[in-house]
Amino acid sequence: MEFVLKHGVFSHLREVEGFTNTLNPHKEQSLQLVQAMIGQVMELHPDARWLHIGSDEVYFLGEGRESKEIIANTQITVQEIFLHHLKAVTSHVASAYSGVRPIAWDDMLRDANEQVLTESGVTHLLELMIWDYSPDLDVDKKVAMVAKYKQCGFQKLWFASAFKGATGVKEQLTSINHHLGNNNQWLKVAAKIPQELLQGIALTGWQRYDHFSVLCELLPVAIPCVAVCLQFLKHGEYSDQVIEQVKSFLGMTELENLGSISSGSFPGNKVLSLVTQLICNLRPELKELLEENKFVGGWFSPYHRRTNVINPVMVQEIQPATMSLMSRWQTLHEELQNELLQIYPSSTVVEWMEVNVLPWYLQIKKLCEDLNAALQNPL
Repeated sequence: MEFVLKHGVFSHLREVEGFTNTLNPHKEQSLQLVQAMIGQVMELHPDARWLHIGSDEVYFLGEGRESKEIIANTQITVQEIFLHHLKAVTSHVASAYSGVRPIAWDDMLRDANEQVLTESGVTHLLELMIWDYSPDLDVDKKVAMVAKYKQCGFQKLWFASAFKGATGVKEQLTSINHHLGNNNQWLKVAAKIPQELLQGIALTGWQRYDHFSVLCELLPVAIPCVAVCLQFLKHGEYSDQVIEQVKSFLGMTELENLGSISSGSFPGNKVLSLVTQLICNLRPELKELLEENKFVGGWFSPYHRRTNVINPVMVQEIQPATMSLMSRWQTLHEELQNELLQIYPSSTVVEWMEVNVLPWYLQIKKLCEDLNAALQNPL
């Protein structure tokens, strides 16, 4: 909804005027907007058997003026407001698209009163997707949650793990072990519930934490992780056979050591190789040069550069390593940008480079410029 409600033409449909992430469910136009969005999705996917309608993290529901008036003047709760809107959306899907089953995230229902949830009428209209992306999720708690949803009338459920994102808003490299651990916990949950309840496990791949945040890991970087997780779920274990199979699929020789990961032969492998080089080599080396190199810190500090009190002997100590590192940064900058432009629109490339490469690149560039200036203008 953030994508839509940020626009002025739809701003009057926000639950809270200044916040773009929650729809006002009391306005007739709100349901019409959701129906139009659903129509656009279904037009592109005419053979869909399921339609995920979202509905998670409705943080400010109940905070709008109309909601507050309803809550104050009736016995209706925020929970019931949510369920009423959810029923309207799912009923529309059921009537407009025969054979299509709606799916909704479960987090707004986790603490729902069982009687209210049962009597809401939504449990027979949709399938819940229970999400948790932690590698140490509480198995018994999830089993109890499944039992609650079953008791309330849900006939089918999904689990949602992740294969990228979910570990940090600015992550650039995907932790295979984190997501493998998460999927392992979900298999433990699956083994403890009635098998007829579970439709499947969805491996989510986050692009952003929300519409306004920076990008999470790029898809090419996460392809080894999704391959590992899919094979793990298929075989039910992370065996040597699974590891070798994934390596063979991707043309890789190493999966678990991010610092020495091989690029492989899969589409996008060059992006993975360059991002790994950026995060594991160039950034640490630049950080060490700027913060730990005794010559830079002791004789070429920002103070020395500003006042031009610089020992030329020390400049000669600093320059070779700095120029070498600068050359590698320039090469990576050009190669990575070119590789990304083959996959992503230019606006995405500009954003990712500006957030993840440019701030570091400008530091080494400025250091080189100051060194050159010092050599050209000695004391």
